[in-house]
Amino acid sequence: MANEPHTTARKFLVTGASDGIGAAITKRLLNQGHRVLAIGRDFSQWAEAEGLEKYIVDLAALDRLPEHLAQITVQHPDLNGAILNAGSGRFGNIEEFSYQQISDLVAINLLQHLYVARALVPLLKRSAAGDLVIIGSESALSGGRKGAVYSACKFALRGFAQSLRAECSNSGVRVCLINPGMVDTGFYDDLNFKPGEMAENALRAEDIANTVMLVLHAHPGTVFDEINLNPLKKVIQFKD
Repeated sequence: MANEPHTTARKFLVTGASDGIGAAITKRLLNQGHRVLAIGRDFSQWAEAEGLEKYIVDLAALDRLPEHLAQITVQHPDLNGAILNAGSGRFGNIEEFSYQQISDLVAINLLQHLYVARALVPLLKRSAAGDLVIIGSESALSGGRKGAVYSACKFALRGFAQSLRAECSNSGVRVCLINPGMVDTGFYDDLNFKPGEMAENALRAEDIANTVMLVLHAHPGTVFDEINLNPLKKVIQFKD
């Protein structure tokens, strides 16, 4: 993709950046001349790129996460914003989950977001500017069958975003929650369902990246509190 027009270069942290939605957001930011601190688990297929700094971190390992985040904040006190994207899906009736599986799902879909925000928000507040964009889910809007644990995390994340929005506004920090519906990414590789085959059955990762750019490029006094995106025709296809 050719370099796109951009405003003043900024520095962003992106979680879950190695593939899917996070990769699309990271590449879009780099194409616009921004610097990106990319947190992910596997960057082996990534080429080196100007402005890209990669951090291999298991965000679900909460006991070590504060140490990783402290290192990043010390090295990058000039951070301008963050896109909190990382997450994972597991679905089933509540009795089909072990207690450890519930704990793991809450760690990656809720708690690590709180940890990352806890580390970064003080930096953004001190700078009196910045953006915190959280990638949520349509599951934050309506609970469904076999989605109790996942929806619980996403509902909580939505409340967290709303509270942060109120907490940060006086410091000039904008907080936005983006709730996508089904997106055509590797999210469904290990699940027993996926979006339908037609183009209108799923969003593209680039659609979410476009939305993030809309938020970041808005007038500094404008906040998109919450944005919901869905495919035109929602179709769920179950695998054999």
